[in-house]
Amino acid sequence: MTFHITALCGSLRQASINKTLLQAAQKVASPHGATIHLFDGLGHLPIFNPDNEDTDDRNVAAFRDALRRADAVLIASPEYAHGVTGAIKNALDWVVASGEFMQKPVACLNASGRATIAQAALIETIRTMDAHIVTDACITIPMNGKNFDVDDILRDPSSRSLLETALRHLTADIPREMQNQAH
Repeated sequence: MTFHITALCGSLRQASINKTLLQAAQKVASPHGATIHLFDGLGHLPIFNPDNEDTDDRNVAAFRDALRRADAVLIASPEYAHGVTGAIKNALDWVVASGEFMQKPVACLNASGRATIAQAALIETIRTMDAHIVTDACITIPMNGKNFDVDDILRDPSSRSLLETALRHLTADIPREMQNQAH
């Protein structure tokens, strides 16, 4: 049985270290019985407006569908001015009422040891959405100022170990009754 994990990057930058961290997670997911799918459409979501919550926008539908199919969610997002990015907050707003995060195991990776305020706010927002935050899988992997690519992360013993620890805890917290229920 393979766990399906949807990964969300809160940065829209092409060269985002958070995206690189999620791509590294994709490479080490298999030994944990998981496949990680990076959802790359956050930048295509319209700005959330509760009046349009029942939209038939294909980007919103694709986002909701990716979350519904997932056994768990893995998020890596930077901190902008002590807050979560607009991209990740907008995405989360689109699924508050529709419930795709309800009881879903979620892990949040932090690529900067200095970015603690947004990480805490992100976790609180997701917890408020009735998701199951896997606390032991919410890990800081300090990439501060390092221009790492995927291979650099995987070759760095500390970074790789922390990433594998996060995946081990996340997959261990997927309730058996949820596994592959939507596949």
